[in-house]
Amino acid sequence: MFAVIKTGGKQYRVAADDVLEVGKLDGDVGTIIQLGEVLVLGGDTPTLGAPTVAGATVAAEVLDHKRGPKVIAFKKRRRKHSKRKRGYRDEITVLRITEILADGKKPTVGPRPKREKAEKPAAEAAE
Repeated sequence: MFAVIKTGGKQYRVAADDVLEVGKLDGDVGTIIQLGEVLVLGGDTPTLGAPTVAGATVAAEVLDHKRGPKVIAFKKRRRKHSKRKRGYRDEITVLRITEILADGKKPTVGPRPKREKAEKPAAEAAE
């Protein structure tokens, strides 16, 4: 089953366990958020929304908040001794899709537990 969601002015085709980067969303790392603008629910019999599918949501776990690559806007006017350099970096939220829900259901899958880092033995650490 898949869904087409809209967030941050862009549309994404998602399925369970997909990882995607979207514009900054509220939510702490490790929490489950619900994305309510579902445009299409796909599967054996696709459901198209007009404009959204009623009662459908997508549950996603917030994995990380980060910044995108640098974008430089450089403008130069030839022979006028005029130039301008500006830049920015987008704020990005990394999501893992946990469930696609229909008919107003609540999410049943919680956030995944974090893996513990394995400690190195004392002999390797001393080298």
